[in-house]
Amino acid sequence: MSLSSSIRQRRKDARPSELLDAALALFVEKGFAATKSEEVAARAGVSKGTLYLYFPSKEELLKAVIRHTLLADIARGAERLAQENGPTGELLVELMTDWWVNVYESPSSAIFKLVMTEVRNFPDIGEFYLHEVIEPGHVLIGGLIQRGIDRGEFRPVDVDGVVHSIVLPMVMLCLHKHSMGACGFADSHLTKPAEFIRQHLDLILNGLRPGPTAPPVL
Repeated sequence: MSLSSSIRQRRKDARPSELLDAALALFVEKGFAATKSEEVAARAGVSKGTLYLYFPSKEELLKAVIRHTLLADIARGAERLAQENGPTGELLVELMTDWWVNVYESPSSAIFKLVMTEVRNFPDIGEFYLHEVIEPGHVLIGGLIQRGIDRGEFRPVDVDGVVHSIVLPMVMLCLHKHSMGACGFADSHLTKPAEFIRQHLDLILNGLRPGPTAPPVL
């Protein structure tokens, strides 16, 4: 293969990622409904026809953005859980902190607000998000909580309820960043994601009751 052919092939291979990055940036700036496909193509430096070669519709483009970001984070979390066998509480804290700080500090943190604001007009996106993001994430964290129960490290609890209690504040952290925070009204306590997440999990694991508790996780 000639040098020029090699460069063209590398450029072609990079296009899907470039299109996804451009799409997410524009969806955040303008909103999903207001963003035109040709704007995404122009931001990525390709033609509209090239965009449609990879993604036949704007809805499919958003689904691909979600797969490229949030689903990749869930897959990495599952891989990490499969490799580690330490105390469940410590693993929960480290996994959730690393996972959600990575999400918070990346452009993918805007996806939660995108889905929440657009789902009524694009229910297919909501169904995709439910099955491809919420359910796998729920299974991942729920499995870790159940492992702690089975080992006697956690008391028997409603696993589904605990998963919601853990995850929803994380989602709210990202929503705050792209709403109040984007307007310059950020709560200082919510701009330090690692600190917030660890405090939140300490509350989940140890509660507010006085008396003997597990060692602080902070």
